[in-house]
Amino acid sequence: MPNGNHQERRDAIRQMLLQGPVETQASLVAALTAKGYAATQSSASRDLKDLGAIKTGSGYELPSGSRDDDEQLSAVAGLLRTIQPAGPNLLVVKTATGAAQRVALAFDRSNWPEVIGNIGGDDTVFVATDSGTAQKNLITRIEHSARS
Repeated sequence: MPNGNHQERRDAIRQMLLQGPVETQASLVAALTAKGYAATQSSASRDLKDLGAIKTGSGYELPSGSRDDDEQLSAVAGLLRTIQPAGPNLLVVKTATGAAQRVALAFDRSNWPEVIGNIGGDDTVFVATDSGTAQKNLITRIEHSARS
């Protein structure tokens, strides 16, 4: 029986998500408990966030983008300063001075489906999404890529 190790639990969650979406956090907790892991809704929520999982109409899933796509933003993660939603379809991404064009190019090359388009200035990138859900998923992906 598995112990309470966070990394082992996250690895188990990753394996579940690779097999298909998990409908709710409650169903994830139930599946983890059945496998012998100590899990609560809070721990499942943190684990999903740390894994970069996104909520879709089918449930929680790992992002579909390839590792190369995710690496585009990881390469410029040190240039990011803040990410702020501005309405339901726009993100304002602050960067180091002079770095916005480079970050905007990374968004373009990432091929992430959440990104409809972006405009880079000197230290600010405006990123358009097609919905509030896409915006939330994009924030999660950016934060996950920045930690990688």
